[in-house]
Amino acid sequence: MSPPDDLPPALYEQALSLRRQSPEGLPPGRGFDLPGSPAEARAGEPTLSHKEAAVVVPGALDPLPADAVALHRRFAELGVRACHRRAVLYAVAALPLPAEHRPAARSLARQLTRTGTTVPAVTVGLALLARVGEPEDVPHVFVLGLVRSLTGAALRALDVLDRRAGAVVSLLSSAGRHELRPLVRALATASVSASASVEADDAAVRRELTAFPAGPRFLDAGTARRVAEAARLPDLLAAHPADPELLARAGLLLVRIACEGDAPGELLGYRDAPGVYETVVGRAGLLTPSLEHHAMLLSLALSLSSGTGVLLDWPPGRRESLLAALGRLLARPAWTSLTDPDGTCDPAGGSPDAARTGAACVGPDTGVDPDTAAAWRRRAGWIRRTGRRPFTGAATAGGGLRIEIVAGDPEGGRASLETRVLVDGRPLVPALFPFGPAHGPEILLDEGLLRADTEPRRVRLAEAWCTEGCCGALHVTVRRDGDEVVWEDWRRPALPGSRGPARAVPALRFDAAAYDAEVTRAETDGDWSWRARRTARLVKAGLTARPELLTRWDARRGWIGTGFDDPDTVKVNFWYQPGLAAGHPEGDPLVFQWAVPDDGAPPREQAAAALRRLAEEDPKHYSRVSGGTRERAEELGFAWPFDS
Repeated sequence: MSPPDDLPPALYEQALSLRRQSPEGLPPGRGFDLPGSPAEARAGEPTLSHKEAAVVVPGALDPLPADAVALHRRFAELGVRACHRRAVLYAVAALPLPAEHRPAARSLARQLTRTGTTVPAVTVGLALLARVGEPEDVPHVFVLGLVRSLTGAALRALDVLDRRAGAVVSLLSSAGRHELRPLVRALATASVSASASVEADDAAVRRELTAFPAGPRFLDAGTARRVAEAARLPDLLAAHPADPELLARAGLLLVRIACEGDAPGELLGYRDAPGVYETVVGRAGLLTPSLEHHAMLLSLALSLSSGTGVLLDWPPGRRESLLAALGRLLARPAWTSLTDPDGTCDPAGGSPDAARTGAACVGPDTGVDPDTAAAWRRRAGWIRRTGRRPFTGAATAGGGLRIEIVAGDPEGGRASLETRVLVDGRPLVPALFPFGPAHGPEILLDEGLLRADTEPRRVRLAEAWCTEGCCGALHVTVRRDGDEVVWEDWRRPALPGSRGPARAVPALRFDAAAYDAEVTRAETDGDWSWRARRTARLVKAGLTARPELLTRWDARRGWIGTGFDDPDTVKVNFWYQPGLAAGHPEGDPLVFQWAVPDDGAPPREQAAAALRRLAEEDPKHYSRVSGGTRERAEELGFAWPFDS
């Protein structure tokens, strides 16, 4: 039986042709686009809705057809198109495939991936190979993965068959920044090259891996994991046992993968993570003491003490021994002296100690610009505040409830801040919710949300990095029950790759007296905080106690904290509605933001000055509109700041 005449050539052949025509065989941007398919894009042709596809596709696949042509005809008759490939993936994943049916399913999958002419048919082949594929299928799946409409299905198969190949496809299809292209090109070349050039390819990967910009804006947790997988990081480290530059980059990749602010689940998905931790910590003595290296090792310690690193599959006692080794290294004078706040400045150009701490003079004669010096000071201050917290007995204790406020490395001005809840030494949020970090203390602690009363309180512990409306949040109900505090009625979205609702989480019970003591300790813990953050908390507390300071100006308090990209500036947000003071607010509110730079005074003095100004001067005159609508702003006589 021959395929219909109006079908295009096999998608695999089209992908090969596109690859041959592309420089270095790599797709531009985010993958190859296939030419239009007449069988899938006839003008005016009716199409199944996604809901209808979810019903008819499983029926078309159970039982599996005998050959590829039969499947093409079934899909054509039913109107299954490329836009229904998610329904196809779900249907294939749910197919019963007993052992005796697997050889036939594998044969059909190979027909479809090699000769399939439509996206849904080839998607069936790729989804089947995710279940029954073998190493010989990897080259075909890799090529199909370079096609944008097939990348998702190909990645599912490659993550089972060859995670390195999957990582390369993922990077080729997602690393759009031109700064990453040299690294991705080296990784892609190494993944498909002949064995005779392995040494040269290894050198190219090592060179690009240590050279590319690895700041947070270039390297989120998912990209960092894929880079580590594509580079076969454990093998690369084994081939270069005395390479401090590569070791430092490996440590930074681990820090990025474990970044709670992106997606805690990425570290748990990186199978080589324990081994890379072992290598980086075991060889950390090779690293020259510097602020950058200190910050990297301290970030690893924070993950191992109270973050997602705790949840990795560690042999008994091994995580604790790695943490202790880091503690001993970072306690040495060569490392502790890096953050000496009393560093002096040599007017002739700045002393080495001053340059390391950020205490160097700034100005035309030093070559150190003020922004760089401020970044050094922020990082050194963070290390001073945080440096011993991961290594204290309380932080590493395994029993009962522990609440750790963890501020991340402020590199780039983008410090993360979490309220980590540990039960028997294990962090709750990443164990139950891989989509985003725990909320900060201004949400969970400053508002008293974790305090327990006889009246149940629903608390949102974490939200997906893309907002709750997209990928959900983690909720729990907190209540007091006699001499116990109960956390129950957990609500969370389904985990990636699962179908149906998330598995139920059992209730947690804590001794009420110990629970209250721990919440109080966490609420009053300020050792983690920097000056502007303490000022922000005091301003917020003052406006909470005296709301009339804003009400008199027809305003009410909004979010108050420090700037995400400027942690040394307090941001006071408030809502303005005419008539609010009289109890009759009119119209939609406008949001204003007042930026209060840190002036170096003690936080209590800065907060008192800010509250005095709010009491004496209408804040709308020294703040800027930051939310609402242009129409409302113009109606009330304020400039709209968001016009291009």
